This record gives sequence, C-alpha cells and structure tokens, in this order.
Amino acid sequence: METSLMRLIGMLDSPFVRRVAVSMKFLDVPFTHESVSVFRHFDHFASINPVVKAPSFVTDDGVVLMDSTLIIDHVERLADPARSLLPADVADHARNQRLVGLALAACEKTVQIVYEHQLRPEEKRHEPWLERVRGQLLAAYSLIEAETGNGESWLIGDRPMQADITAAVAWTFTQEMTPGEVPLGVFPAIERLAARAESLPEFRAMPYDG
Repeated sequence: METSLMRLIGMLDSPFVRRVAVSMKFLDVPFTHESVSVFRHFDHFASINPVVKAPSFVTDDGVVLMDSTLIIDHVERLADPARSLLPADVADHARNQRLVGLALAACEKTVQIVYEHQLRPEEKRHEPWLERVRGQLLAAYSLIEAETGNGESWLIGDRPMQADITAAVAWTFTQEMTPGEVPLGVFPAIERLAARAESLPEFRAMPYDG
C-alpha cells in the first residue's frame, strides 16, 4: 500500500487542529501529523503556508488547505462513505451542523479569552468586552447542553458524528486552557459526553497536548 503524503500541520492544543486529526482517525484516512506552532515555529510554518494558519493541511498533490471545516469537508470526500461523520438524513444533518457551529463558537470564545489574558497587557484589558465573550461562551455550552440529553448516548445516532467530535474537543480545550471559566458541574451532560469521547481510541491517538 502506498504511503500517504497528506500532512496535517499544527499543534494538538488547538481545538481546530485536533478536530481535524480526530476526524481523520474516525474516517480512517492516513496522514502525517506535524506539531508546528504558529508562535514558536513561525518561520517554519510560513515555509509550509505563508498565511501561518493552523490547521494547515497538505494534500497528496501538494495543495495547501486551511480552516478546519474546509479541511474536514475535503477529507470526507476521500473516505469510505460508510465512515462519514455527517448524517445522511437532512434534519439530522441540520442538527449536526447546528451543534458543530455552537461548539466552534465555544472554541473561538475560549481562544479570545486566552489571547486577552496571555497576549494583551493587563492594563489594556477591557473587562466589559471580556464579560461579553464569557457570556457568549456560556451561551454556546448552554445550547449544546440542552440537546445532549444525559450525556450517555451520542448526539446524533448510535456512533460518534462530527457534532460529538467537535463538542468533545471544544470542552477539553475550554477546561484545559481556561480552567474556571466554565466550572465543572455546570454542564454535566457535556462533561459525560466529552469523557466518553476522550476514552475512544481515535481521541487517545490524538490527545490534547497543552
């Protein structure tokens, strides 16, 4: 069997990189993961993708893709349709996309909080803006929690789909990067869902590496 030349570039402490990596494991599409930081390895990253955006993905033909959703959309076309992480039913697909969107919003708001604390000088932080971002973060998780049941089953169907992957990756990222912003116990169903997902071999193969 010919070795795949496909490369996923970026650190697994990024939820956007990690959701691609975990998805590719579920889709059983071979790839090489390269842990390149947009901060510590800026010049090296720029040599692969001058935009320096994680994740970046290099196809077998050398085409460089970026944005986790666009990369996953491409990889879905390479995978066995039976392994697809997108529901075939139109109504289920809409719900899946809604939940993915909420989880991605949670990722984005977590990133904004991290950057505000780690990159902006304390005297220049704007607390009203931070409070708004925290409200958006909690709103995203509240809406996911409302559709998660008791967390003992997958969000859509009898196996993990993209909504499950992205929600679990988002939850782990928020808890690791901004401990206390979303206290444990507030969203118990998401906690249980994430714990179940993180125990799967596809998740363990691509662990959060912060």
